[in-house]
Amino acid sequence: MSKKVLILSSSPRKGGNSDVLCDEFMKGAVETGNTVEKIFLRDKKINYCIGCGLCTSNGYSGCSQKDDMEEILDKMLDVDVIVMASPVYFYTIDAQMKTLIDRCCAKYTKMLNKEFYFIVTAADDNPHNLERAVECFRGFTDCLTGAVERGVIYAAGVWNKGEINETPYIKAAYDAGKSV
Repeated sequence: MSKKVLILSSSPRKGGNSDVLCDEFMKGAVETGNTVEKIFLRDKKINYCIGCGLCTSNGYSGCSQKDDMEEILDKMLDVDVIVMASPVYFYTIDAQMKTLIDRCCAKYTKMLNKEFYFIVTAADDNPHNLERAVECFRGFTDCLTGAVERGVIYAAGVWNKGEINETPYIKAAYDAGKSV
């Protein structure tokens, strides 16, 4: 049975290491008959949550801010699988991904029964040191009803753009996509 997959790439570099892994994941998922869309967060206007509380006072039906987040949230609600990918800066996810997660407040109670894959890349060559970043993702999914973590790719030891291409992480991302 094919699934609808949404890949959220928060790399600030198009073709950066985490973004390349998103493309490999996509390739594997498409080859097995899934419908896949990738959103490159750098190309979207996503404002910070301002804590106005409108989303909670209107039954989590929307946000007071008018930017690209409403469209992204609707896509997150519509898919079966969400891939969240981030480079790791100072042992956590980048600001683009954290901003997206914070803005999910407007409709997170409606984000039901989703499967998640996480992709993190870092210059640090110890994969264990990327765990804090993955815990940020898990903090988000712990707030969702029926969320299931299906896989994590810890791509350690990649700093410069393109270094990922010479690692086994390419195949790991492709294989994860095929497993959807």
